[in-house]
Amino acid sequence: MSKRSSQSQSQPQSHKVAVIVGEGSNPFELGVATELFGLRRPELDREWYELVLCTPEPAVRMHSGFFQLTGVAGLDQVDDADTVIVPNRPDPEVPPPPAVLDAVLRASARGARMVSFCTGAFTLAAAGVLDGRRATTHWRWAGLFAAMYPEVKLEPDVLFVDEGNVLTAAGSAAALDLGLHLIRRDHGAEVANAVSRRLVYTAHRDGGQRQFIDQPVPAVADTSLAPLLSWIREELASPLTIADIAAHAAMSQATLHRHFQAELGTTPLAWLTAERVSLACRLLEAGEIRLDAVARQSGLGTATNLRIQLRRRTGLTPSNYRRRFALNATG
Repeated sequence: MSKRSSQSQSQPQSHKVAVIVGEGSNPFELGVATELFGLRRPELDREWYELVLCTPEPAVRMHSGFFQLTGVAGLDQVDDADTVIVPNRPDPEVPPPPAVLDAVLRASARGARMVSFCTGAFTLAAAGVLDGRRATTHWRWAGLFAAMYPEVKLEPDVLFVDEGNVLTAAGSAAALDLGLHLIRRDHGAEVANAVSRRLVYTAHRDGGQRQFIDQPVPAVADTSLAPLLSWIREELASPLTIADIAAHAAMSQATLHRHFQAELGTTPLAWLTAERVSLACRLLEAGEIRLDAVARQSGLGTATNLRIQLRRRTGLTPSNYRRRFALNATG
């Protein structure tokens, strides 16, 4: 007899969370689920979650074969779970096992809360659970996801999406954000804050995935622009205009525009603004607290323009960016 069926009718039933662990699953995300929903928390003085791990096979190797999970329950544990968590998939292009899809479909059909971490969104989408819904996944796989599942309303910039009974997290660390959000929904903000303090983790992160996406300077296919780019970087604090840059390069603005499009795939103004924002970020990381000074030194002009451009490119305000990434930040 299961723990849930053996409970007295007078006792509140715990909320059962079933975590499906597949071949190559990420141990970090498994650890997030275990920490948030499996760890006993007597200090909270309330019925906590009942966590169970389940696998489609008797033995499952974790990511890169670092260790193997054995003696774990089968997928039948999904059938009476209140929440079903699907962690990441090591290769999103490989279809999930039919047994996993069947278990996900059964759970979704009876109204269980469905949750994915990182590329686990591919599993929910493959089962049709995300059709017509908003969802997110890791920014690295956003293009592939959109191509494979055009019927899903992908939101690639956010940390997680809450669609009521279906929730998706962007990446491994975003699993913590979504997990705390679930606790907040189930038990309130005070309890979620208490759990986050135990984790030594912020209860709510500002911004979205944009602040973490790799944005390297494009390789210069033709070295003819290289000296000009170096000169511009030295003059970022100056009130440079596109006309000034064209004059320095001894070419018309139209020709300058064509060179930038051909060699960098962007416009001179977009490249200049991106360089200024990058410089502003470095100044904030170095601990500069005067926004007008950051704006002036980076060529963005005003603190207002700095706020607009930084939020547009990272999803964060200058103060939040500095608090998150400054070298002397205490967290």
